[in-house]
Amino acid sequence: MNNLEALILGIVQGLTEFLPVSSSGHLEIAKAILGIHTPDSLTFTVVVHGATVLSIIVVFWKDIWRLLKAPFSLKWDEDNKYIAKLLVSAIPVAFVGLFFRDQVEQMFTGNLLLVGLMLWVTTIFLGITIFAKDRGRKINFLDAFIIGIAQAIAVIPGISRSGSTIATGLMLGNDKNEVAKFSFLMVLLPVIGANLLDLMQYDWSASSNDVSVSALVIGFLSAFIVGLFACKFMINVVRRSKLSYFAVYTFVVGLIAIIFALK
Repeated sequence: MNNLEALILGIVQGLTEFLPVSSSGHLEIAKAILGIHTPDSLTFTVVVHGATVLSIIVVFWKDIWRLLKAPFSLKWDEDNKYIAKLLVSAIPVAFVGLFFRDQVEQMFTGNLLLVGLMLWVTTIFLGITIFAKDRGRKINFLDAFIIGIAQAIAVIPGISRSGSTIATGLMLGNDKNEVAKFSFLMVLLPVIGANLLDLMQYDWSASSNDVSVSALVIGFLSAFIVGLFACKFMINVVRRSKLSYFAVYTFVVGLIAIIFALK
């Protein structure tokens, strides 16, 4: 992987991780259309995902710091309940990761037809937000689990994680600001957990130095900087109830992917 490829993939990862357009789907499209050769590099994957995690931490550092201190109070207060809800939301995706990992990985083979069709599923998720009414409800434990199911479905390339989780939360009548924050915080556990699992299961004896240090640095910085702005932008989009606008984009990109797949 050269520096230009690292820059492109870092930007795509940072931008589409937070916008409701599917980062996995866009990465598959980028590799197919641009002909970018990306070896199976665990190192690069961990680095760019780490960059997007860091961008979330920077944006929500006050909330995260408060939640980290909460367990030491030994009280069943709102902060500890919130932590419990985040854990509940991680159950569905953890189940998929533990028992269907191989099946999920088989979807990431450059299948643009699958990506295109799943982008249309994202279009449906985003489109239904037009009918969502903000009832100002706080996310309860059942809501957290249902939103977690949406996150688990989004492991399929082409289905947006942020789009599906935020749309689900809005359709449940949850407060817009609460849903946006919950959607971004709930991804921390699965991403960190998946990366740790990859590191534990990785065959280091067979690893090769296929990514240079400069490519890793460029990939990290581009994913982090772009992700930082994309995260803040997405929060404002949800607050202004403009999520459905992205439905047009995902429909068009999905159509392009399908056309390329059928050529």
